[in-house]
Amino acid sequence: MPFERLIRALVVDDSAYNRVTLTRMLESDPRIRVVATAVNGEDAIKQVMRHRPDIITLDLEMPVMDGFAFLRWLMVNIPTAVIAVSSRASDRSVFKALELGAVDFIAKPGGRVSPRLEEIQRDLLAKVAQVAELRMENLRRRIVEEQPAAAEPEAGTAVCPSGVELVVIGCSTGGPPALQQLFQNLPLVQIPVVVAQHMPSTFTRLFAERVNRLTQYAVQEAVDGQPVLGGHVYIAPGGMQTEVRRRGDGLVMRVFPPAENDIYAPSVDRLFRTASDACGEKVIAVILTGMGDDGSTAMKIVRERGGRTIAESEKTAIIFGMPAEAIKTGAVEEVLLLGEIPEAIRRMCTVVEKV
Repeated sequence: MPFERLIRALVVDDSAYNRVTLTRMLESDPRIRVVATAVNGEDAIKQVMRHRPDIITLDLEMPVMDGFAFLRWLMVNIPTAVIAVSSRASDRSVFKALELGAVDFIAKPGGRVSPRLEEIQRDLLAKVAQVAELRMENLRRRIVEEQPAAAEPEAGTAVCPSGVELVVIGCSTGGPPALQQLFQNLPLVQIPVVVAQHMPSTFTRLFAERVNRLTQYAVQEAVDGQPVLGGHVYIAPGGMQTEVRRRGDGLVMRVFPPAENDIYAPSVDRLFRTASDACGEKVIAVILTGMGDDGSTAMKIVRERGGRTIAESEKTAIIFGMPAEAIKTGAVEEVLLLGEIPEAIRRMCTVVEKV
């Protein structure tokens, strides 16, 4: 869909080199115009008040007022799409920024190595293009309103090991905070969960470590050949393909490099399809917020084989692209608010004992 008007951008960074570099990257796309730059959070507030940009690239570590303080002010006063700029490949602060309202992140240019800069530019422009699909009202609601927590299992319920063997989840933009909320509210069920979240390599391991500290599940980045165990969450490594395979009476992870023509790595479609191959009707597939259609094809396969399917509602999805495409296939069994999904998973994974 063509843009009806220019996307107006604000670049916030205390480094003059980064301001110039990011501006050039953004304006290499004729649909984007950088309307202002800022050197710190205080300056950024002034520029936001003056220009009301559509999107902001935000350095997180700055003098006077850092990116986190600016994000808090922005989301309360003038909610705007923000792409955080990470200074290091091992920077955990991006997850804090995502929780405060940033919709995505990129690596900071910070150097003059041409291939690396070209990669960052492609990543940046692709993420800015998502602004057209961004639902800021959902992002603000997620930040300022308390989401309903999943209900605790009722007395008399028990995990049904013969009913569900595996839960698989796919998401992209807006996914990390959504996943964190989901796992914080999901009662512990002895069913393994495997997640394909579109995210650069290194960050998936850091994200797994973060969620592991915040939930009762054992969360880790998936490793090739490891057994898939109940009560564990496996995050597909960024830049790799992840599958679930049957081995004897159990399930194992397969993790390997993508092919040259693979669009996504990890691929939600690949994860869902192989989970369905391995578990048939005993799998639950969940699509959360994200841009594009990754996962929609495999959702049809899951449902045709008797598996259960859930998609996040447009009322809570930050970007409704992936859930919307899955819903269009007619293969989605339940369309739910993000806060309702943990209880739905628990319900599907349990069976009420007859008195």
